[in-house]
Amino acid sequence: MAERKATVKRETKETTISVTVNLDGTCKDEMCTGNRLFDHMLSQIARHGVFDIKVSATGDDIHHLVEDVGICLGKAFNEALGDKKGLVRTAESQVPMDEALGVVILDLGGRGYSVIHMDFEKNDLAGFPVDMVRHFLESFAAEGRMNLHASVCYGTNDHHKVEAVFKALGRALDKATRIDPRIADRVPSTKEWVE
Repeated sequence: MAERKATVKRETKETTISVTVNLDGTCKDEMCTGNRLFDHMLSQIARHGVFDIKVSATGDDIHHLVEDVGICLGKAFNEALGDKKGLVRTAESQVPMDEALGVVILDLGGRGYSVIHMDFEKNDLAGFPVDMVRHFLESFAAEGRMNLHASVCYGTNDHHKVEAVFKALGRALDKATRIDPRIADRVPSTKEWVE
């Protein structure tokens, strides 16, 4: 099987981003975005997805930074999937964190679309605006060419809600990116191709 790795770089007037992904990794993560909470949440994807992910990002403000990291990480995942032969493709994960429950359901079928249901008590989480969670997930899904449904079922602590969703995202991606040996030579679609 070909190596399932990709590196995506993006440089604009607003940001400079470099993302490397290895789908068959060992939980190695190196996050450097300038925002400790965002780094911590991105690390959840690597650790719970058993991926190797390296993100180096600088930007003029948190909005552009989060959006462009989402764009680059989504593109890297999509590129690393290659021709998608044998791909499990769809998966879900439910992750509790204390009183909060996060759920992510996704389909790596080639259509970028997101549905996000989550409410927060405040908009600031240690210098990270929680409305950026939605923006990150939408950008990641669009460029990753995946259907992504994410929700916080309940909870009171905003940090717990956000972390439960990022852990669930990592675990759902882990399941969906696996190769099913029964269909290793086929694309998982009745169309015989995934957009």
